[in-house]
Amino acid sequence: MIINTAFRLLLTLNATSLLVIIFLVQKGYTLGPVLSGTAWLDWTGLLPNSASYLIYFLIPVLSTGGSILLSSKLGKDDFKSGEVERIEHANNSFLPSYLGYFFVALSIGSWEALGFVYSVLFLFTFLSQALYFNPLFLLFGYEFYNITTKNGTAIFLISRHKYKKPDEVQIPVAYRINNYTFIERK
Repeated sequence: MIINTAFRLLLTLNATSLLVIIFLVQKGYTLGPVLSGTAWLDWTGLLPNSASYLIYFLIPVLSTGGSILLSSKLGKDDFKSGEVERIEHANNSFLPSYLGYFFVALSIGSWEALGFVYSVLFLFTFLSQALYFNPLFLLFGYEFYNITTKNGTAIFLISRHKYKKPDEVQIPVAYRINNYTFIERK
């Protein structure tokens, strides 16, 4: 239970962190001035702004990669042949709402507003527990699927497989993020 909650917190952090990155880039905050007070990091002031922005972006990418590795610690389930009645590709259906975060980040004017907006967004994303759509999974070759089982259960599947038909879904080990969301690692 503790591992599952910690994993869900990490997934929520990964999924919402791009809001903070967009804010930092839009405001022009770079690592140079922040780290200039530390003697051994004074050289960061010589870096171009794009280096700071790349580092900002790499933090959630690496964190998402870490969450993929940690997913092996979650509970295991399986999907047997014939259990899936319907499958829909879900990559495009969640991207517009996720892009909404970017527009919100561009309109935030202060650190206080960022803290409030991010806190509310983080809380609602974590508590929704329905889906953990994180477009950074796409960088790791994962796809998102809405699956309906024969008994009518709706499931969100994160997988590297390119499923097209329900009878193709046969998963010996799927890791359970929550009762409605699974990740297939292989």
